[in-house]
Amino acid sequence: MAFAIPTRAKTLNVLETLVIGSAGGALFLWANLPGGLISGAMIAVGVAAIAGRPLSLPPILTQSVLLLLGISLGSLVSRQLLQHIGTYPLTVGLLALATFCSTLGSSLYLQRMHGWDRTSAFLAASPGALSQITMLAMERGADVSAIAVVQTMRVIILTAALPLLLTVTGLAPSSPPAAAIAVASPLELAGLIAAAIAVALLLRLMNFPASWMFGAMIGSSVLHGTGMVEGGLPPSLRGIALIGIGALIGTRFARMKTSILLSHVNAALASFAIAIAISAAFVGVIVLSTHVGFADTIVAFAPGAMDAMLALALTLHIDPIFVGAHHLSRFVFVTIATPGIIHLFGRPQDDVDD
Repeated sequence: MAFAIPTRAKTLNVLETLVIGSAGGALFLWANLPGGLISGAMIAVGVAAIAGRPLSLPPILTQSVLLLLGISLGSLVSRQLLQHIGTYPLTVGLLALATFCSTLGSSLYLQRMHGWDRTSAFLAASPGALSQITMLAMERGADVSAIAVVQTMRVIILTAALPLLLTVTGLAPSSPPAAAIAVASPLELAGLIAAAIAVALLLRLMNFPASWMFGAMIGSSVLHGTGMVEGGLPPSLRGIALIGIGALIGTRFARMKTSILLSHVNAALASFAIAIAISAAFVGVIVLSTHVGFADTIVAFAPGAMDAMLALALTLHIDPIFVGAHHLSRFVFVTIATPGIIHLFGRPQDDVDD
């Protein structure tokens, strides 16, 4: 496979994205805002993208960022984090039910209050699996731009608001675990990176979702869980991963026209509020009936992008295994169930072809 050398314009766009994201993350970190690196990078890049800057990150940088994020998440694994694994079947089942109810509630709102067709409303209300949702929307002739606005606004709001909410309410852990502070030796770092890449490539061959992030997380988890490696990435590399994820989320606005964004912002905010209210009810049931932590459950049930929520788990020192298992479960649920539901209840194909 020939390697395509990026053009000067694309290179400058990538550099601009990195500079803006780094500046935003540094500003939020200086202001001591919770989740500052990821939130600051996301907001700075998002604002610049809405203003018309052609910001982007190439696949190689995106994959590298996800790899670093996965290694960092895996380094938090310990026996203590696995103590609630027995509750996973119950909470995953409730998550599936919560996903269905929140999607149904939000889609009904979009149909009745904003006049959306059933297909567009349901796809916009489906949390996560954005790439699959977009492909399905194009195939079914749905309103792709409207769906993109609702999906993107949900991720942006959650990523920016969750750290602040959990910190202000005192629900987020006040300090990171020791494993998150310790730095692995150069030899251990080499082993971590090698294991992360190997497992990620294996998962990629299996068409596993988010293979770079989960592959790195699994490889790092095994090495840390078995005691072969102690400590994780240097703080600078963890910071790069968080800024990279924030910048990546912000670039979603790069191809979105301001007029389209403004025309659908009310629908996005209201449907998001409905989804959050329904999810909050399920979070309450789990917190009252199990021993799972409140903050862990909130991030695990938050209807946001998988990579963004796992990045928040890292920066807020929340159980990455619990959060990862639930967001992966929701991704699989949405990916499998959505096409069938759209086929049964969406707009008839004859209407799409007209």
